[in-house]
Amino acid sequence: MTQPLIRPATAQDAEFVAWTIQAATRSHLKIGWFDIILEKPETEVLEFVRRLAVAETISWWHYSLFLIAEVDGQPASALCRFRAGDGYPLTGKAMTEVVGSYGWKDSDLQAMWKRGAYVVTCIMPGDDNWWTIENVATRPEFRGRGLTGLLIEHALEDGRKRGFTDAQISFLIGNEPAERAYYKAGFRFDAEKRHPDHEAACGSPGMRRFKRKL
Repeated sequence: MTQPLIRPATAQDAEFVAWTIQAATRSHLKIGWFDIILEKPETEVLEFVRRLAVAETISWWHYSLFLIAEVDGQPASALCRFRAGDGYPLTGKAMTEVVGSYGWKDSDLQAMWKRGAYVVTCIMPGDDNWWTIENVATRPEFRGRGLTGLLIEHALEDGRKRGFTDAQISFLIGNEPAERAYYKAGFRFDAEKRHPDHEAACGSPGMRRFKRKL
């Protein structure tokens, strides 16, 4: 394998960013959060997420927060990094914007939030000033080549340059490859939260958070 190129994502990467987000939310399971809230075919789910990636609202799904590992000119792996207090609070606004782009009703949006409410049961209190890594995924044909670790190194360096002292990364309980990769990158267990509603909805009992110093 040639040396990977690590670069910031651009708007032209929106489709790959959408795939990354979808793969990350599915994790090791068959379905993810967007599958559950939208209840639509794969192509339509990916288009919805693509719109989130290029929305005017810069949430934690926006392409501008992503790093991409490119191999032989192909996007192979990606993640996003951001200050927790800048990315997560704009989730609702971004969703509202994209739903509006379809001309859907407010009742449609409320129904989506209701189907996806299980995630709220496992949200863990955190610090807005934590440097955060999310939406980590690698194309199947490129896995096992160290791309995730390389991307995390670059993401952590970005955090150091911006003056952050702590970094966090969260994942679904049961995603053992992710847990191993994050442990290898220097993260250690910080907290976890489990809830039966979470497991009933997606198949994982909850979320686990790792943290490390920068």
